[in-house]
Amino acid sequence: MATLDFIFDFASPNAYYSYKVLPDILTRTGAELNIQPVLLGGLFKITGNQAPMIAFANVKGKMEYEMLESKRFTEKHNLTDFKFNAHFPVNTISLMRGLLAAKELDCEKQYIDVVFSAMWEQSQNMGDPEVIAKILNEGGLDATAIFELIQSDPIKEKLKVNTQTAADRGAFGIPTFFVGDEMFFGKDRLEQVEEALIK
Repeated sequence: MATLDFIFDFASPNAYYSYKVLPDILTRTGAELNIQPVLLGGLFKITGNQAPMIAFANVKGKMEYEMLESKRFTEKHNLTDFKFNAHFPVNTISLMRGLLAAKELDCEKQYIDVVFSAMWEQSQNMGDPEVIAKILNEGGLDATAIFELIQSDPIKEKLKVNTQTAADRGAFGIPTFFVGDEMFFGKDRLEQVEEALIK
């Protein structure tokens, strides 16, 4: 069975788009998804990259075109629940540590679904620990247990190691995918990802 590594941070709307489209790809290919939580800000710092809204701020027409491409993608895949977060950019360090905690507590998928809904469908301020706790509890998760792990040194260190490892593999942004050693960047490479998974 092929494995698809997904370098992942909730901070990216393109990660949301990709995550919503991946189930059909996984069904068609029989591949297993391996989500690897990283901190996008840390990845930017290591690689010298910048968010598109900063990197292309002075490029005439570039961000308008990016928005058009996003609109095309959401329409193609019927992602009608998407709503751009009013609090963007959101500091996701607690969310990403929380995802590692959720893995340990065997509730990774539920955690991802709850957080993505709050972040990119409900426009919640997911950089606020109080909001996070409320959202997690309302989503049927144990916020107290998750936050206890978020504060633990092993979880903090794991996120740092994951981020450095992703950079060492060549990742510089989100979403990044690996099929074996072959890297694909961006939601628009998902067709190539699928082709690689069935080789």
